[in-house]
Parts: sequence; C-alpha cells; structure tokens
Amino acid sequence: MSSERIESYISGQWSAGSGPGVPLLNPTTEAEVGRAETGGIDLAAGLAFARREGGRALRSLTFAERAALIGQMSTALHKVREELIDTSVENGGCTRGDAKFDIDGAIGTLAAYAELGKTLGDARILADGEGIQLGRSPRFWGQHVYTPKTGVAVFVNAFNFPAWGFAEKAACALLAGMPVVCKPATATALTAYRMFKALVNAEVAPKGALSFVGGAPRDLLDHLEVQDVLAFTGSASTGQTLRAQKHLIEKSIPINVEADSLNAAVLGPDVELGSDAMSLFLREVSKDMTQKTGQKCTATRRIFVPEARVQDVIAEMSARLAEIKIGDPALTEVGMGPLATRQQLEDVRAGVKRLREDGEVVFGDADAALNPVGGTAGKGFFHPILLYRAKNSAAARWVHSHEVFGPVATICPYSGDPNEAAELVGLGRGSLVASIYSDDKSFIERAAIGIAPWTGRVYIGGAKVFDHTMGPGTVLPLSVHGGPGRAGGGEELGGMRGVMHYMQRTALQGYRPIVESISGQKG
Repeated sequence: MSSERIESYISGQWSAGSGPGVPLLNPTTEAEVGRAETGGIDLAAGLAFARREGGRALRSLTFAERAALIGQMSTALHKVREELIDTSVENGGCTRGDAKFDIDGAIGTLAAYAELGKTLGDARILADGEGIQLGRSPRFWGQHVYTPKTGVAVFVNAFNFPAWGFAEKAACALLAGMPVVCKPATATALTAYRMFKALVNAEVAPKGALSFVGGAPRDLLDHLEVQDVLAFTGSASTGQTLRAQKHLIEKSIPINVEADSLNAAVLGPDVELGSDAMSLFLREVSKDMTQKTGQKCTATRRIFVPEARVQDVIAEMSARLAEIKIGDPALTEVGMGPLATRQQLEDVRAGVKRLREDGEVVFGDADAALNPVGGTAGKGFFHPILLYRAKNSAAARWVHSHEVFGPVATICPYSGDPNEAAELVGLGRGSLVASIYSDDKSFIERAAIGIAPWTGRVYIGGAKVFDHTMGPGTVLPLSVHGGPGRAGGGEELGGMRGVMHYMQRTALQGYRPIVESISGQKG
C-alpha cells in the first residue's frame, strides 16, 4: 500500500506541510503507510481563525443546536466506520476487536453527548445551583453561572486511542461552545486524519470549529492565550513538562492532564474458584492485560490477590493467556497484535527488566523468540504476554512506580484485609481506575472507601453485575475519566462535569429579576 501524505486542517482549509515529513509505519510489517509534516503551516493564524470564526459561530448556537452538531459528527464517523477500523489495524497494530473498541468508543461518546445536550434546550449559558439571597432582602440576589470561554480548546492526544481520545474531549468542548484543535500523536495519526477528512467532507461544523494538526506541534502552544484550554493525554513526564512551560503559567492557561496510571484489581477473600465473581475477575483482568496489546490508560497493571488464592489465580490466568494468539492483527484468529511503535517496544522491554527486580515471571518468557501468526521473521513490534508475581507486595519498588505500557501485569499477594488492599493500591500514587471483585458487602465498602481517594473511578464487580458490565477498562461518557496524583489530576467526561472544564464559572450579583433573567432562572 502506498504512503499517504497527512495534511493539516487549519484556518478552514487543508494544508500540506513543507519538508520530508515523519514516517508512519504499519507496526506489523514496519512498512511506511503515511508521512506527516507541519513545516511552513501558520499555526498561530489557525488558532486565531478558530477563536474568531469557530468560537463566534459556536457561541451563537444554543446547547440543543450544539448537541445536534455533535450528533451529526457521530453519524458522519459511523458512515466511515469500516474504513477507520481498517486504518486502525494498519497503522495502530490493532486487531479488529481492538479497533472497534476505539472507533465505536468515539462514535458512542459523541452520540451520548448529543443526547445530553438536547436536555439543555435553547439556553446558551448554564446556571450553577440555586440562586442565593445576598442581602437583608431578596432584592439583592446572587447566582453562579457558566459561560463558554472565548478561546480555543487544544487537544494533544496519545497514540493508543486516536479516535476515542479526540471524541471524549471534543464532545465536551463543542457542547460548551468552544472550537477545538486536535493534535494526535504522529505515530498513529492516520486514523485521526481520515476521521477528520470524513468530518470536514460532511460539513458538520462551522468553519473554524474543528481544526487538525497532522504532525509536530512546533510552536502551537506558544500562541495560546488566556481564554484557551489545553487538554493532554500521555506520559506523566510530558504532562509535567507542559505544566512547567513559562508561557502557560504566566497566562494561567488551564491544563487538563490524563497521564500514567498503575491501575489495580483487588480480589476479595470471599471469592471462590468457579464463582461468577472469580470468572468476572479472570475475564476482565486478562482482557485488560491484552486488549490493545496492553496499551490502554485503563489497563490493569497490579493484581492484588489473597495469599490463599494466588496459586489458583496464576493457574487460571495462565490458561486464559495461553489461548491468545499473537500475530498479524488483520487475521481473525489473532487475539493480540504488535505494540504501536518501535519506541513502545523498547520502553516495554526496559520496563520488564525493572519488574524482574520485584518478582518472578509466572507466565510467559520475555527472552524467548516470538513467532507471530501470519508475521514475517524479524519484522514487527511484537512482545510476549508476561505475568509476574511480586516477592514482597509492599516493598515492590518498580511495580508501584513504573508503568509498563504493554501486555504485562504483576500479581501482588496480600492478606485479604481490605485496609491492607487500600494501602497497597495507594502505593501507586494515583490511578484512573481501581476494581474490586467480591460479593462481600462489608469487604467492598471498606475497600472502596479506602481506595477512593487514590483513584478517579472505583469499579465493583461481582455476581450481581456479571452479565451487565463492560468492565473497568471501558470509559463511559457519564462517569468521570481521570485521576489524582500520577494519573494527572485531571477529569474528562462525567456528563456535564467534562463540559464545565471549557466554561467559566462566574457569580452574578444584583437585582433579582435581572440576575434571574440573565441566568434563565425563574423567581
């Protein structure tokens, strides 16, 4: 297949950057599938155009009209769903199932926010809570309101979810009334590029409401202004670098960061082998280890298992993992493809060596030669599935401090006490999601309360939800996605909570009828 030149959609038009460009590869064959370059493109002018044209157009729309726009985006992407799935397999190394997870996640999130936006009707601003009497009489009244920021929302997205990563940010910003600029990770940008092509061709949004940077961001962030918002998904180190930029600090530009996450799964001591709770635990943990080749921000990295159940869990997990065929993700029999890039492969290999200091491998062999199904010898960024067992769960240095972003996880034995489980989860210094598998109400309550301060989401799995859950690895539009500490301290989605990030909260104070007229609240 020939290499495709990726363009940027800036100032309402497609522009090809000057220069040789950065190659995008098929991680299965290492063949070049695209080139991305932003040299010579005036990104500052693109931001100004988005603020002026896109922002003005979006703010003139009601919430219901913005919701309709978001719904049209979902429809436009659904029409090219198969092409996007094929692209994700080609440029992302995803199996069809993994590609659907990303593409359908994007389509579904946009659809969910379209439905949510309908409920807001013809308003253009939002009242925040009830009005407040501020003086001795109700004449002097206060009301908090949210209004759209007048800048642009810039998204710097990770390589692992080029579609969903964009949609979960864009749905919130567009509903708030802010134009968006998407800068996907270059290595897997082909999916995002074709997605934007479909959106632009469908003419779903006003000029300037949607912009796309296909390649290096260059000086993009240097031109952000006080009303702009930056949302970043990626490594903790890059997130820290962004936060430390003098320009962003001086202008107090809000940054929403979703970063590394040492997510945990906790098995309760009440869970017996063969029970629904155990089956759910084994199913979801093994899936999270291998879906997207372990390259998920919500993937389980630490598995806390009562001492009495460790050998059973190792045996059952190993049996499940052994059934997964590694190879060309375009083949139906293959359950796991390659890592997305050579750098990812090198990073996983380095991380695996660190984990060896904390424990032993109980499934897989990092040093064995891989023979990928349908692959070519010596080609592709393939890595084996590895399951470790920690020697000392509390003293496991790397297990609690370094995320290996691949098909790797560590079983950490514990006593079965929920307080100990919560303390061990906390050693990861913040995560996006932690899961508890148990049918014991007392254990669940104590573990959940202890774990909650350390994570953005607590997933509770057991017999009652066995057939009703998509698992902890699925990010749902109406629940918050984000987490404290090393997870970045940010929040996305969560229904209207994600929308508020792109709006300004202001307290109106004055004569009650006027305040209520502005805010849309009736006295």
